[in-house]
Amino acid sequence: MADDARGRGRAPRPRHPRGPVSRGVDGRIRLLRVLVLAFFVLIGGRAVALAASSNLDELARQQQTKVVELPAPRGAIVDRHGQELAVGAPQQTVYATPSLIDDPLAAAADLSKALNITSKKEQRALVKTLSDKTSSFAFIARKADPDLAKAALALGIPGVGAYMEEERSYPMKGSAAQVIGLAGMDNNGLSGIELEYDKELAGVAGSQVVVRDTSERLLRTLEQTDPVPGADVRLTLDAEIQYMAEDVLTRTLKSSGAKSAVAVVMNPESGEILAMVNAPVVKNHVFGVHPETEDNMVTNDLYEPGSIFKMVTISGALADGTVSSDDTFTLAPSIRVADRVINESHERGTVTYSLAEILQWSSNVGAVTIAQMMGKAGLYKWIEAFHFGQASGIGFPGESSGIVPSLDQWSDSSIGNIPMGQGIAVTPLQMATAVCAVANDGVMVAPKLVLQVGDQENQTEAPTRVIPARVAKQVRKMLTKAVDAGTGQKAKIAGYKVAGKTGTSEKPLPDGSGYSKYNYVASFAGMVPADDPKLVVLVAVDSPRSSIYGGDIAAPAVREIMSFALQHLEIAP
Repeated sequence: MADDARGRGRAPRPRHPRGPVSRGVDGRIRLLRVLVLAFFVLIGGRAVALAASSNLDELARQQQTKVVELPAPRGAIVDRHGQELAVGAPQQTVYATPSLIDDPLAAAADLSKALNITSKKEQRALVKTLSDKTSSFAFIARKADPDLAKAALALGIPGVGAYMEEERSYPMKGSAAQVIGLAGMDNNGLSGIELEYDKELAGVAGSQVVVRDTSERLLRTLEQTDPVPGADVRLTLDAEIQYMAEDVLTRTLKSSGAKSAVAVVMNPESGEILAMVNAPVVKNHVFGVHPETEDNMVTNDLYEPGSIFKMVTISGALADGTVSSDDTFTLAPSIRVADRVINESHERGTVTYSLAEILQWSSNVGAVTIAQMMGKAGLYKWIEAFHFGQASGIGFPGESSGIVPSLDQWSDSSIGNIPMGQGIAVTPLQMATAVCAVANDGVMVAPKLVLQVGDQENQTEAPTRVIPARVAKQVRKMLTKAVDAGTGQKAKIAGYKVAGKTGTSEKPLPDGSGYSKYNYVASFAGMVPADDPKLVVLVAVDSPRSSIYGGDIAAPAVREIMSFALQHLEIAP
């Protein structure tokens, strides 16, 4: 029964035993899976390794391949005869990669010895510089002597290298410093001709693509573009006349106790400036030492010209027919103009002066009398004709245009002070250029300071006629009397006829409240030979103490400068 009962239930599921064949299949599958996984791991690892290797190669390439600028040699500045006034001398700038230097203290000591760095302060600064492990570049010595730089490189300190730079030098030391100007540490023009012609002087930098090792040693040059040297700039200055005029003004300052002085020597026919002097003269023309080298008083500073301006007043009156050279004038010792009383510089009684005698004795009353005959508009026309109130065209940085009040700004008393050179402000160059127009038979030529840039001659504005030739000759004849037997006698030169005009002007007070009773500008402008002038020389002396008069202070300086220039240029009597 028991057997029958079991027979009526569900039959049990048959079980297959796991024999040797089944276990072999499973093992092969697992092995295949492992191999596939290992393959992908291998491929992925190789890809990562290749990427990492590529990045490292690129990084190494970037660290070792550099683009190095090749500075262009800066052009020279020379005088009219080619004498060097500013030149570049090859030097070596030594630098370091502080992050590559293991022992900054030892490196600093060795470099200080090689580069002749003796200052304890500079040595401490060098240790500090080389100790900065975050720095990849630092200057060790800018523009060092090439032999010293060679000694520094011979030390073999990793990360220390050098490249060529030019040091700007001025062979004539401080001569013409305010005219030439300065180039800075990076050889960029900062003032004067260096600034005005910076682009032409600078040239175009070149470049090198180089490979260096980790110690900054050059391995090879991959590519090079040569620099284009800067153009030379040739000035109109004559270095000999410039130097002589500077010596004269230096002695003038010493003997007169004056604050400063300027001189301009010009060729009236060409407008070329043979000397442009600022005194005190800079003794050593070095970057960062003399800030005053940026101020060229001849072109940038203003002064009231005083009695030299009477030449403009009388030239205009003759040109427009207000007066003639034969006219005479009865002149009291003073003249009232509106609320002002104009006196002569020296006491005298009532006189009868010719036009020539008004210039000969520099009569204030005479100049004002003639200006009143011209009228404000008539005088103003000639002030404009002589180019006062506008830039000279010389093209010098910071040049002033002067100050000329427009007619609607003239007061009732302006006709009393402007004819004798007060109430109007000019630069010494403007005044010298006006004198040149009288010397050049009435034709004004723009002043010229630069003859040539590279191979290109410098072009200037076309000459303009200011007054008729006959008037210019008449005025020169009158000015010859001023030197022969008038206020300018100390400008006489043996064997030559000199024409000239003195100037003595009160200096305006800084607060604009009037004029100083102690500070004057003493000036003189001369032309030689008087009948056909080849030279014009103007000297203006600021705040002299030995005398206030242009005839005493400036005329002797003009005579001395003229005498040298006449001989130097071989101008016959």
